[in-house]
Amino acid sequence: MKPKILCSTSRKDPVNYTAAVQAAGGCPVAGYLPTPDLSYDGLLLAGGSDMDPSYFGQEDRGSLGIDRDRDRTELALLDAFLGAGKPVLAICRGCQVVNVWLGGNLIQDLGERNPLHLRMDRDQVHQICAKSDSILCRMYGERFSVNSHHHQGIDCLGRGLRATAYSDDGVVEAIEHESFPLVAVQFHPERMTGVLVRPDTVDGGAIFTSFLAMCQI
Repeated sequence: MKPKILCSTSRKDPVNYTAAVQAAGGCPVAGYLPTPDLSYDGLLLAGGSDMDPSYFGQEDRGSLGIDRDRDRTELALLDAFLGAGKPVLAICRGCQVVNVWLGGNLIQDLGERNPLHLRMDRDQVHQICAKSDSILCRMYGERFSVNSHHHQGIDCLGRGLRATAYSDDGVVEAIEHESFPLVAVQFHPERMTGVLVRPDTVDGGAIFTSFLAMCQI
């Protein structure tokens, strides 16, 4: 039976996320501000605008497109799903929401000190390094190319998290938790697989396949 995945997305068309889940063998249901529903086998937190910095104890210093309704919804979704031990796949903004949920904070604007992440008009392709004992390393090896499309990043890690991949300019590209079933990446694997597979990055489909395998345990 295909695992059912609840996908929390922005108001934009979620087709890239749902297509990636379907291609990996899952049954996605996407929506903006979905209600926590533990009849689903797993949760996907999609990319989107920035979190309200008040959630990590800071004033606004460059955050864009803040949506407090989505912030509240996704923090409640994490309470429900990870609280119940159900797997979560968190992408870009989703990765940042997980970090904040666990008490970490964010760099609100990466700025000129992180040149790999300055482009916001399209994906920026660059290499990252994954730790040898990480989920990503088992998929792709220790060094490989991904995409990025963001101007914020993880600063101090939340409770129980460890950074498992970094870009060459020091931005955290993936996190794992010591006990929660979690796959969290800063880049966009849904735009690196299926009809969107590209020759200059790895195939992001392996991330969705790994996540769905976690949902079937």
